[in-house]
Amino acid sequence: MRSLRELLIGPPISSKRMGDERLSNFRALAALSPDALSSIAYANQEIFLGLVVAGAAGLAYSWYIALAIAVLLAVLALSYTQTIQAYPSGGGSYTVARENLGVNVGLVAAGALMTDYVLNVAVSVTAGVAAAASAFPGLWPHRTLLSLILLAIVTLANLRGLRESGTIMTVPVYFFLAMYLVLIAVGVVRAVVEGPGSFTVTAPLPTGAVTLFLILHTFSAGCTALTGVESISNGVPIFKSPESKHANQTMFAMAILMGVLFIGTTGLTQYFAVVAGPGETILSALTRRIWGSGVPYLLVQASTLLVLMVAANTSFVGFPRVASIVARDGYLPRQLTFLGDRLVYSNGILLLAGLAGMLVLVFEGDTHGLIPLFAIGAFLAFTLSQAGMVVHWLRQRGRNWQVKAALNGLGTLTTTTTVVIIGLSKFLDGAWIVILLIPLLVLGFHRIYRHYQQVAAELTLRGLPPSLRPLSQPRIVVPLASLHRGVIEALRYARAISNNVTAVYIEIEPGGGEKLRQQWQSWGLYQDARLEIVPSPYRSVVGPFMEFLDRTDAEHNDGQAATVLLPEFVLAKWWEALLHNQTAWIIKLALLYQRRAFDRTRVIIDVPFYLRE
Repeated sequence: MRSLRELLIGPPISSKRMGDERLSNFRALAALSPDALSSIAYANQEIFLGLVVAGAAGLAYSWYIALAIAVLLAVLALSYTQTIQAYPSGGGSYTVARENLGVNVGLVAAGALMTDYVLNVAVSVTAGVAAAASAFPGLWPHRTLLSLILLAIVTLANLRGLRESGTIMTVPVYFFLAMYLVLIAVGVVRAVVEGPGSFTVTAPLPTGAVTLFLILHTFSAGCTALTGVESISNGVPIFKSPESKHANQTMFAMAILMGVLFIGTTGLTQYFAVVAGPGETILSALTRRIWGSGVPYLLVQASTLLVLMVAANTSFVGFPRVASIVARDGYLPRQLTFLGDRLVYSNGILLLAGLAGMLVLVFEGDTHGLIPLFAIGAFLAFTLSQAGMVVHWLRQRGRNWQVKAALNGLGTLTTTTTVVIIGLSKFLDGAWIVILLIPLLVLGFHRIYRHYQQVAAELTLRGLPPSLRPLSQPRIVVPLASLHRGVIEALRYARAISNNVTAVYIEIEPGGGEKLRQQWQSWGLYQDARLEIVPSPYRSVVGPFMEFLDRTDAEHNDGQAATVLLPEFVLAKWWEALLHNQTAWIIKLALLYQRRAFDRTRVIIDVPFYLRE
């Protein structure tokens, strides 16, 4: 089993190599930017689907919506460079909001950000399958299964570790950039040579009018292009030193590339008046218009599939890291703070994959169905982060603090406006789910925190010190199902720690107890331990055994609960456990979770007997 695990995710990495697992700008761009760069695949599609209902008049607004989103991108990128400088330890929106706006606001940011990360994974893998299905329509009926397969591949790559996942993601990301930058360049040349197209010729007949609500609704859908912008500020610690400098350089590179891709593809789509038919994405239609249906077209579609597949990697880097920070503060299970064998937060990676897989199944691999849930979490996190940075500069002041506060204030204003637009225009389309989910997550965070506080209060050594007096010799009770070598070894151990040993046989079938008593006497075991036969008329083992323990505890009334010693044979092969009743395991669970009166502790001792075959 271990060899298979090492084959899949690699051998363990020593903690001493933590510094070696940091990423260069080249690799970090590939690891952290696929979400933002690849968003043209679904953001352009959503803009097209939102405007096409108004025909040619509606599609004419796509360029203006793209420009508005590009301006918003520039504001966000500049704002997050301030966050990177101020918080080089990472954590992004949660850390900034918690430290400057309070714990509850920080938890809202964490819930929003983590929700967005999960949705990003689901949207990325389903959009990747949609890109492939545009070239090969026969894949559409299998999009759910294909999305889950892509999700499994990305999960496995990330479980192998930061350096390997960064390396694996490098090829698809830069292949995608090369194919689309060439596509845009060739498109510009063809635009100069051929001249513009006209939506009045290509667009379908309108089924609705151009309204303010339509424009705002489409703008909110297109804002999904910006959901990965924060990822670099969340992942600053994975950069090589100096972390903040390299993170800022990567942020600017990502923003410039993202703007070129988004403006370039949207502009060419409008200039050529490209319209997608059923079963095809708008980027597929644009690529056909520029390259035709030959090999270059297939390469562009392949690059889209690959980059969308690895776009989920942004979440696989960001989600586990943010979850570990929230867990370290006590608001999520502490298992999320543990680094796995490969120096990555394996539990967070698996949790993210599981949640995203559930979304893919629920929405049957439909990207368009997932999009309404997508952007609101991201922009709520953006807003709280930027507002927190304003408070940070007002408190810290320092050099040029007015300019920095003004820049983050502009970011707060623009993202607040955007989140309101998204919430109102997408509310009935599914945004209400996220709006309801985030407060529920915050309540869950607080419940987890209270649990940890209560556990700490009960376990603390402060106040009345625990008694250090040695316990009296325990009373040992050994449950039996039959007499075998494992039982003999368990009885030997019981006699080594106590002179008061009782073996208990629960008689399910009449006569079974008498047969065991004869074996007991023939082996001379009566000298070492008493044998009690407890009839069970309803053929239950656990209930009569627990009643026997309570009865004997009451009879002895010696201030202690009997210690239960469980003889248990351990099978050589895991599947052989399916052939046995596992009665000892069931008794152990019943004993472990039984609440005792008078705070008496019942000790449970396992005595394993290992079978060779």
